Amino acid sequence: MAGRIRQSDVDEVKARTNIADIVGDHVSLKSAGVGSMKGLCPFHDERSPSFHVRPALGYYHCFGCGESGDAYTFLQRMDHVSFTEAVERLAGRLGYELHYEDGGQASDHGNRARLLAANQAASEFFTEQLGTGEAEVGRRFLGERGFDAEAARRFGVGFAPKSWDALTNHLKGRGFSSEELSAAGLVSQGDRGVYDRFRGRLVWPIRDVTGQTVGFGARRLLDDDNGPKYLNTPETAIYHKAQVLYGLDLAKREISKSHRVVVVEGYTDVMACHLAGVTTAIATCGTSFGVDHIKVLRRVLGDDSGLGEVVFTFDGDAAGQQAAMRAFAEEQRFAAQTFVAVAPDGLDPCDLRLARGDGAVRSLVDSRTPLFEFVLRHTIERYDLETVEGRVAALRAAAPVIADIRDPAMRPGYTRELARMLGVELAEATRAIRQAQSRQRDAGSGGARGAGRDGGSGGGQQGGSRGVGGAAAQATEVTEKPFSIVDLPSDPATRLERDALQAMLQFPSEVGEDLLRHAIDCRFTNASLAVVRDGIASVLASGETAVKVDRVVDEVPAPFAGIVHQLAVAPVPQRGNAELSVYVQSVVSALVDRELLRQKSELLGRLQRTDRADVETYAALQRGLVELERERRALRGD
Repeated sequence: MAGRIRQSDVDEVKARTNIADIVGDHVSLKSAGVGSMKGLCPFHDERSPSFHVRPALGYYHCFGCGESGDAYTFLQRMDHVSFTEAVERLAGRLGYELHYEDGGQASDHGNRARLLAANQAASEFFTEQLGTGEAEVGRRFLGERGFDAEAARRFGVGFAPKSWDALTNHLKGRGFSSEELSAAGLVSQGDRGVYDRFRGRLVWPIRDVTGQTVGFGARRLLDDDNGPKYLNTPETAIYHKAQVLYGLDLAKREISKSHRVVVVEGYTDVMACHLAGVTTAIATCGTSFGVDHIKVLRRVLGDDSGLGEVVFTFDGDAAGQQAAMRAFAEEQRFAAQTFVAVAPDGLDPCDLRLARGDGAVRSLVDSRTPLFEFVLRHTIERYDLETVEGRVAALRAAAPVIADIRDPAMRPGYTRELARMLGVELAEATRAIRQAQSRQRDAGSGGARGAGRDGGSGGGQQGGSRGVGGAAAQATEVTEKPFSIVDLPSDPATRLERDALQAMLQFPSEVGEDLLRHAIDCRFTNASLAVVRDGIASVLASGETAVKVDRVVDEVPAPFAGIVHQLAVAPVPQRGNAELSVYVQSVVSALVDRELLRQKSELLGRLQRTDRADVETYAALQRGLVELERERRALRGD
């Protein structure tokens, strides 16, 4: 039975973990000011980044959907693991040995960690088998496609023996149960018990964005294999084909760096592209490229500026054209520009590399065609342009394509091109496109491509009704907007309180202990911010000399924890490290100065109301005013 991890170990693992590295496995992060990073939120679909990470404090917060927490919370939400499993995973990443209370052990039975371990053990088994005599057919298959032993090793390609239970017996010998192997999708259930799912096939490990093996894709090799050409792991607790992209673990850093991704159709195409120098290539795993794939890619791509590129490679046959049209149906979910690359003679990247070399693969990507242009030509090709009826029908079909081009500066050029291709007057083509735009506006957000570029509202969140249709679909998505500090009143008093709390939570050492203790005695005009101030005061009153965000979160009532997280990660004004200390001290000093001014005003009022005959009280009030003025001057450095 799993034991409770010692709290000291939990704290130590968290302290040693850089949350930016954990989040960075899933999200492309960029600088958002001193000590702050931001990217597209992994918990909701958005157009502009509202997800902020503060590495020095170990916290993240999304100002769009309200999600916040630390590295443990992030793993729990992203990978659906328990708190204990999150701690164990981060400890394993650090090589840190955990200690359990009451003699307990790590939680390693029947959960995500065990399924990942089973897949990793299977992957190692398959790669070892590729060197056996039985695997000659697999090595020959790879060689015929231009892949040597080093290429196979780089991508983890292996071989599944043509055996009923070779893998099963191997993994049972490693301590895995039949139930675990079944849950991992490595075995199938028959009348006589479980048996190996993959037999007599080449096997590619399918890894998630962090590089952990979550499933496999297996290619048929033998004539007597009556199964499908490609057999993948079934849906499991850790493998969801609609969300996994083959090769993303290898390509993610280059994708994030170059802001380009190349989407190909198969495992060997990914291998060919990477070996040819196109190291941003990825592929889906036994399913069409869909909405969930786009969400994953947008986060890695950092798809918020509109400057990135998504290049789809498709075969030139009818199936390839249909795949391009499916991609076009979801094209507006990207902010990046989309392109299509179709190789000469309809060769896929693997065959192109084999026939014409690495340079031809690179040229294929470099000679990409805008997706709109590809779809426009494909649309027109379906009609007989030699007849008036055919030209009219083609114009009606093509007009919505141009009407939907997101960059209005590009529409006139495509309008002229359409008129030329159809042999119609420019005015006629322009009129058809304007009518198409009008119909799209009337349709509102009900159509699959009529929802507009920005989709939803508030926090950059993209609406999810595209492709569902109608007001009813929109109504189901209306949710209460989470409280955000950006919605606080914009008056100077509230802004000062907010900025001072940010400085106190994010840079307490720069503020200094003396100034901190003066600041927590200040009155706040905003009731919510006052609660956060009280939380900081409570932490300092407990004898702690440092303000720690998690301690403040523990002190405030639960509904206010999110406000603490937001203040802890919200970027301060853009300032270099040299100016940071001056800024945080000045903003907290301004808060204290405001409080001293308030106290001065109160003393002046009391002084005016005091009878001068009461010499002692009058003198005490005067002394108080002198002391307050002295404090104010000292605060300002006068």
